[in-house]
Amino acid sequence: MLYFLVKMAHIIGAAVLLGTGAGIAFFMLVAHLRGDPREIAGVARTVVLADFLFTASAVILQPITGTWLAWSSGYSLGDGWVAVSIAFYLVTGAFWLPVVWMQMQMRDLAVAAVATNTKLPARYHHLFRWWFAFGFPAFAAVMVIFWLMIARPAIPYWD
Repeated sequence: MLYFLVKMAHIIGAAVLLGTGAGIAFFMLVAHLRGDPREIAGVARTVVLADFLFTASAVILQPITGTWLAWSSGYSLGDGWVAVSIAFYLVTGAFWLPVVWMQMQMRDLAVAAVATNTKLPARYHHLFRWWFAFGFPAFAAVMVIFWLMIARPAIPYWD
C-alpha cells in the first residue's frame, strides 16, 4: 500500500510539473502576444504564484518519491535509465530556475509599465526572448524523463 501511495504521489508530481509548465508557458505567451502591459502584469503575477505553489512543490517531491521508488524496486540511482533521468531532471532545473527569475522580472516590469502608463521596456522584451528560449530545453528534458520512466530502457554505458 505504501509503494502504491508513493508511486501515485510521484506520478501526480510528474503530471503537475508537465501540466503547470505547459499551462504557464501558454498563458505567458498569449499575454505577451496581446501586448497589453495590464494583462501581462496580471498573468505574470498568477504564473509566478503557480510556479511557487505547484511547480516548486513538485520539484521537491519528485526526487524524494523517485529515490524511494527506485530503491524499493531494487534499482540503484546509478542504473542507466535512473541515472539519465536524474541528469535530465537537473537539466530541467538548470533551465527552470532562471525562468522563474525571468518571470518575476517580467512581472515587475509590466507592473511598473501599468503604474506609469508606459509601454513595456526593451528589457521586458529581452527577458521574454530568453524566457521563451529556455522553455524548449526544459520542456524537452521533461518529455525525455517521462519516456525514461515509462520505457525504462537499458542504457549500455551503465547497464
